Amino acid sequence: MNFRKLTLATAVAFALGGASASTFAATEVQWWHAMGGVNGERVSKIAEDFNATQSDFEVVPVYKGNYTETMTAAIAAFRAKQQPHIVQVFEVGTATMMAAEGAVYPVEQVMTDSGEAFDKSTYLPAVISYYQTSDGELLSMPFNSSTPVLWYNKDAFNTAGIDSAPTTWDDMKTASEKLVAAGYKCGFSFGWQSWVMMENYSAWHDTAIGTMENGFTGLGTEFVFNNDAVKTLLANVADWSKDGLFKYGGRRGDSLSMFTNGECAMWMNSSAYYGSIKKQAKFEFGQSMLPLDTAVTDKAQNSVIGGATLWVLKGHEQDEYKGVAQFMTYLSSAEVQAWWHQETGYVPITTPAYELSKEQGFYDSNPGTDTAIKQLSLNTPTPNSRGLRFGNFVQIRDVINEEMEAIWNGSKTASDAMDDAAERGNALLRKFEKANN
Repeated sequence: MNFRKLTLATAVAFALGGASASTFAATEVQWWHAMGGVNGERVSKIAEDFNATQSDFEVVPVYKGNYTETMTAAIAAFRAKQQPHIVQVFEVGTATMMAAEGAVYPVEQVMTDSGEAFDKSTYLPAVISYYQTSDGELLSMPFNSSTPVLWYNKDAFNTAGIDSAPTTWDDMKTASEKLVAAGYKCGFSFGWQSWVMMENYSAWHDTAIGTMENGFTGLGTEFVFNNDAVKTLLANVADWSKDGLFKYGGRRGDSLSMFTNGECAMWMNSSAYYGSIKKQAKFEFGQSMLPLDTAVTDKAQNSVIGGATLWVLKGHEQDEYKGVAQFMTYLSSAEVQAWWHQETGYVPITTPAYELSKEQGFYDSNPGTDTAIKQLSLNTPTPNSRGLRFGNFVQIRDVINEEMEAIWNGSKTASDAMDDAAERGNALLRKFEKANN
């Protein structure tokens, strides 16, 4: 799909060359992002296509490394008064960005101040609610939102005599036993384990991660994820690993190859791996909703998002923010979002983009690719499933990862590891609270 449309002014500028190009020089809008590889090329295409629709502004995308590196670079640049207009920040950096006093220009305010039409009602509730204030003001523009799903190898399932994707954790164990018996090296693995196995597990079962509505209502929040439900699940998974039913493959997306090379027939991770799996897997694959722990509840709530949003930083001329606002409108249009969703596996952030994808027959041609949207929209988000807003959560995720790895290598019980993770995490929460009071 190509959205490139040259305006008359742009065409004239190109035709007349140097002198006119100077006359019609576009105002530059810097966009720092964390999308490498193919997705980085897609980001560049979005910017190029927007630039071709008008001649007043030129969005310049700049890759600044991974999510942590990009956020850190933007904060440092702001302090040096060399900040970009837009920076891509992952969801767990939300509290940190909110605490950056005087740095953030709320995107809803940007749109209002620039006179740009903006309708919040078109955005998926599970996406937009994560980034709103308690008064409902949208702080940053959703862009690449995803949620974890259960990926499975259809060919392996046929070999092992498994009729359908597991819907419960009991089913996960049974299916994994059949897969291992059929000769597969492991039943399942997962990536981004804090996000999948604690944050989304908790939301999916409508249980709290922390007090004060998972940090949304104040800095005094404390972790409660060291509960019996989480401990029991992780203890079970550790036990299953002894028989090869589960195999750990790394903190982020490191275990992708374990799925695509056929080693593990099931994998829980982001819906945004669709493009990579489609390219790498030599087998028929599908995706299904996350398994339900029926010992905790008999009804799933909703999953929570990952990925990132686009934050606008203060410190530029007001006229430049008109270009930012126009770009935000373009970026969230149904056509652009449907294309981005279909290319990457990230969810469309608006209902019109989802409807357009349906009209274009994408889900008919690619069954299961609407799983993430169905999960996020399964029920109206509750205080336990809206998301999370914890300070220092980038560092806290590292703590949780360390403690989970201690479970997988057998050096700690699930109970001790989760208690230690909560205690260490709470210390970092108090440090953040002290710095921002």
